[in-house]
Amino acid sequence: MPTIRRPIVANQFYEGNAEALRAQIRSCFLHELGPKKLPQVNIHSHPRDIVGLICPHAGYMYSGPVAAHAFFELAQDGKPDTVVLLGPNHTGYGSALALMREGVWRTPLGDIEVNSGLADAILRETAIVDVDETAHRFEHSIEVQLPFLQFLYGNSFKVVPLCFLMQDYDSAVEVGRALTEALDATNTVVIASSDMTHYESAKAAAAKDQAALKAVTALDAKGFFDIVEKQNITACGYAPITTLITYAVGVNAKASLLSYHNSGDITGDHSSVVGYAAVSFKK
Repeated sequence: MPTIRRPIVANQFYEGNAEALRAQIRSCFLHELGPKKLPQVNIHSHPRDIVGLICPHAGYMYSGPVAAHAFFELAQDGKPDTVVLLGPNHTGYGSALALMREGVWRTPLGDIEVNSGLADAILRETAIVDVDETAHRFEHSIEVQLPFLQFLYGNSFKVVPLCFLMQDYDSAVEVGRALTEALDATNTVVIASSDMTHYESAKAAAAKDQAALKAVTALDAKGFFDIVEKQNITACGYAPITTLITYAVGVNAKASLLSYHNSGDITGDHSSVVGYAAVSFKK
């Protein structure tokens, strides 16, 4: 029997049954802060151009419309065979850098298989990543990306989930370089799952986040990491983003900001918000 990683934030971050979840994702795409139209998967796009995305991971009612911008772009670009999902570890369980190398991830939309071959290729390129499914068991940052991908592609893609408890610069860069080697000549997209500034005023959050995102779009991994640390930016997935920038540089990609909003744009309360960004990285 394969290891089944069961959904832990269904009925909290997103709808818990398939029909309601599909309707919720449709509403994210059609939302005034979203792309305002439904995605169409381009089945003729070979080879694809998008190598990576930054996507937020809050509840869909808050960050879903921003996330929809990233997935809308991905649909237009075609279909990846595998999605490498980089997420921060909010729970403290498991190894510092934890890869799940086999089994399936279950959501209300079905089961997605882990790409063991690609997981092993990544493990061969770096000695700092452990195989550890316990880090993933209660972590939401990767899980919330999956229903959007399933909305586009059904269950006809595979995943490699990698969870970052340790978020230092050197480790993030090493993982990024490992991805550059391991993913070469594969049809893969890397998604860095991160929200931006947490629980500051909309004005303060926007100022900090725009500074950080400027470094992202300049593909300046060290600059991004330094801005996060110096300005005390509470972006939870800053190491996954640093890893993705490193990977993007390794494959000669360019980055563009697709959308930036905050939770106050949904709730109307701008006194304490969480920032959300969608960024694409294209060859």
